[in-house]
Formats: sequence, C-alpha cells, structure tokens
Amino acid sequence: MHSVVERELELKLVLSPERAIPVPARLTYRTADPYAVHIAFHIGSEHPVNWTFARELLVEGVFRPCGHGDVRVWPTKVEGRSVVLMALSSPDGDALLEAPAAAVSAWLERTLRVVPPGSEAEQLGIDDGLAELLAPASGRSRADELWLNDPWPSDESKDGE
Repeated sequence: MHSVVERELELKLVLSPERAIPVPARLTYRTADPYAVHIAFHIGSEHPVNWTFARELLVEGVFRPCGHGDVRVWPTKVEGRSVVLMALSSPDGDALLEAPAAAVSAWLERTLRVVPPGSEAEQLGIDDGLAELLAPASGRSRADELWLNDPWPSDESKDGE
C-alpha cells in the first residue's frame, strides 16, 4: 500500500528585496514516486502551478546550496528567521520562493521516516520485477518461449553459405 505525506504552508514569492507576496502551497510526497517531491502553488488561478523535483535536492538544500538549472535550493536567514529559498526556472518564467525552514524540515523528516534514504528502489519493486524477468525459463509458457526467440535469421552463415 502506498502512503502520502502532505503539508499545507504559506510560501512567499519574492518580487524584490523589499517586496514579497504570500503564496499558499501544498508539499506532497508519495511512496509510489519515492524519489520525488511535489509542490503545488495556489496562485489564484483555476489550476495550481505544479513542480516536481528530487527529494534529495530539497533535503540537501535545507543545509547547503544545491541544484542547478531549473531548480536551485539553499538555506539563508531573512530578518533573523531561517528560511529555505527555491529558485525555479521554466520557459514560462522564473520564481524565487521563500519557505519557513522549520516547516520544510519537519515535513521532510516525515517523508524520511516513511521511506528512508537509500530504500526508495524497494518502493518501486524494481528488484522483484527484475527477478521475475530474469527467472529461469521453467516457469514460462510456450507463448513466452516464442516471444523470446530471435525472429531474425543470423547474419552469419554456416560454412561459408
């Protein structure tokens, strides 16, 4: 069974050093997608703006600057408060978002208890799928055997034919 860890919080969209506007957001982690975090920004439109990126990136970004390209995350202090900044870039534009570090850290800790780092692949069942795929042919049906046979004749002829 898959689990979901969610947290509603208010982020700030930083427009300039002097101006920021509140943006309600929902952080979501799904064990069915164990490597990713999902953030939905509710910006007053009919549909929220959704971003998905590596959980590892957000975990590291709480402690030190990381990421490049579309998503960059780093910790800092703003007016004495610990915050996490997220710089997001897309063809539609760029955004700098400020999140309370304590709330993000607490939510991340919950995700790490549900799926500890290094155990993400277990959630996907990759090992079980590979084991089934690579199992000896004894459990295979005739149809499976036909499917697995090479339908193309070899390019190498026997005895110079």
